[in-house]
Amino acid sequence: MGAREKVRNMRRYPVEGPNALWQLYRTVSPWKGVKNFIFIQIARYCPVLSLKNWIYRHILGMKVGDHTAFGLMVMVDVFFPELITIGRNSVIGYNTTILAHEYLIKEYRLGEVNIGSEVMIGANTTILPGITIGDGAVIAAGSIVHKDVAAGTFVGGNPLRVLERHSQEERSSNL
Repeated sequence: MGAREKVRNMRRYPVEGPNALWQLYRTVSPWKGVKNFIFIQIARYCPVLSLKNWIYRHILGMKVGDHTAFGLMVMVDVFFPELITIGRNSVIGYNTTILAHEYLIKEYRLGEVNIGSEVMIGANTTILPGITIGDGAVIAAGSIVHKDVAAGTFVGGNPLRVLERHSQEERSSNL
């Protein structure tokens, strides 16, 4: 077996009693959950990219760079969207899910998601909490992003693996 991969950057919170999801509203206001759910659903179906970004920035508290485009049906974390940062001029593909939390049996975990600038994320991708995706990375459609992705890297699959890597000079010449 090769070198152990870096564990996702997450904070762990143990719980006692019923599973952590059953105790959800001890960690998140039910009103925050309802408000976020309603506005996320509006943004998922909204065809106006600037309005989507306004909702993400001003109502959900996400950090979203200029000209970032969210495809139809993108699902951002309902309970902790403020833990999501996306750089400028990135594309988040159709039906992608971006999570910043995990509720398990004996604990829940929170992790910031940082997606760089000029990142392309293919349709139906799931990004798990605590992940960093570097500038210029490309994520193939249908991938599960369970580990960090270096800048300029093309990755895909489940489990996620490197498909191709470009230097900064190669990325600049392709623009």
